[in-house]
Amino acid sequence: MSDLTSVGDADNWMCWLCDKPVDPDASINSDLGPSVDNYAATRVKKGAVYVERLAHRACNTMKGKHAPVVSWSPDLFVVDPSPLFEAVERLRTKGGREIVARCPDENDAAVASDWLLDRLSRLAPDLKVATQISPGGGQFVLAIALR
Repeated sequence: MSDLTSVGDADNWMCWLCDKPVDPDASINSDLGPSVDNYAATRVKKGAVYVERLAHRACNTMKGKHAPVVSWSPDLFVVDPSPLFEAVERLRTKGGREIVARCPDENDAAVASDWLLDRLSRLAPDLKVATQISPGGGQFVLAIALR
């Protein structure tokens, strides 16, 4: 197991789950204190490959009780947004393409696409994804796919 400082530096002292800053000087017993999360980045036939990620202690603890929730930005105008953590996991294991949201116009879809690529670069830095915007039915569908 790596030390907390090297994991924190690698993640720029941002919680990989909630995408909020982690105070490196906070107590590890505090809910907002730093902790190292062993995340199974890939699954193989004889086990899993784990990656150490920085998380708030509370985020890490809750991840053990419930599936993690990665929230969409409230500033985006998206309809029916998919749970991002699950979408990334399906994309990682099955490949292909995941539709993650619908937007009422192309500009909203472009803004959501930019935000999504930025957020996914921190959520799953090992996964190289691209977004796709497709018109249809008077709306625009936003999807992610492996590059």
